[in-house]
Amino acid sequence: MTEKIILLHDGRSRPPAIPAAFEAPTGELRDRLARPLRDLRISITDRCNFRCVYCMPKEVFDKDYQYLPHSSLLTFEEITRLARQFVAHGVEKIRLTGGEPLLRKNIERLIEMLTALRTVDGKPLDLTLTTNGSLLARKAKSLKAAGLQRVTVSLDALDDATFRAMNDVDFAVADVLEGIEAAHDAGLGPIKVNMVVKAGTNEQEILPMARHFHGTPHILRFIEFMDVGASNGWNMKDVIPSAEIVRRIHAELPLVQVDPNYTGETAARWRYADGGGEVGVISSVTQAFCRDCTRARLSTEGKLYTCLFATQGHDLRALLRDGHSDEELAAAVGALWQARGDRYSELRTINTDGLSGSAARKVEMSYIGG
Repeated sequence: MTEKIILLHDGRSRPPAIPAAFEAPTGELRDRLARPLRDLRISITDRCNFRCVYCMPKEVFDKDYQYLPHSSLLTFEEITRLARQFVAHGVEKIRLTGGEPLLRKNIERLIEMLTALRTVDGKPLDLTLTTNGSLLARKAKSLKAAGLQRVTVSLDALDDATFRAMNDVDFAVADVLEGIEAAHDAGLGPIKVNMVVKAGTNEQEILPMARHFHGTPHILRFIEFMDVGASNGWNMKDVIPSAEIVRRIHAELPLVQVDPNYTGETAARWRYADGGGEVGVISSVTQAFCRDCTRARLSTEGKLYTCLFATQGHDLRALLRDGHSDEELAAAVGALWQARGDRYSELRTINTDGLSGSAARKVEMSYIGG
């Protein structure tokens, strides 16, 4: 039997080289495919209080699993300092992720620090956060007061038994819905609700979710089950194509496709023909959007990843803690982005048995955020 290797943390990362000569950032950085750097996703903790079967399955992330020691995590000051370099290169949006980001103590202080940053055009950042909703009801007001603008909430079913089975910690749907309403009342909107769809597990919840959020200000988004990492047992047979999801909803609640809000938006947008709101589909498996991807990811311990499906990161924390200047940090980030040619989803191949054709060990999504 072949041993299955799970790359939970990327121990192979090395500090990136600092160019011998470099210029000040202009905000117009481009990679090898002419894609700009506009979106930075920052994982602020590798811990989560859920054990979702498609992300942190309990058989891998059990009670003996060793999380990163606190000293390995980037401090809020380090996060903000790195974020400043990315913003200088053109980042306009920062999303805080995890793990579950609301488990990070004093997250409001980090939000306040990031809120003070300005884009190259002198505008406030679009500052958002993705959460499982478990702590949202109690923290929504303080998050808004700190400067957070919006939240995205993960909810994979309305049926309580299905949802409890998927989060695998017996957490109730009602508590997530309470968090969504608290966030709405606090002004953290428009709220996006993400549902990962896995065939044979929760596909029967597509229409109930659509019915529930139809007529609300919340934007429901369906995400194809993706081959991120190696612990979720991904198989192409488990993927419900987004086109099929749209077909099922359209048969009951007619939809009209609308244009994206901006270049590089991950979700294809649809509105209800009766004016009852909006849904989106994220089709990383069946309709890759690599050509417009403008996202970089920073892990909990300061590794930069230029693709969600990366096999290796670049250790920016080492540069921080070795005393390098802001100019050197910005130059290193710029050189990494300019060398970027990632387009994993476009190149994905499928073996005859329906498994991913890539032999490379990808880093777990819970380590670098979604």
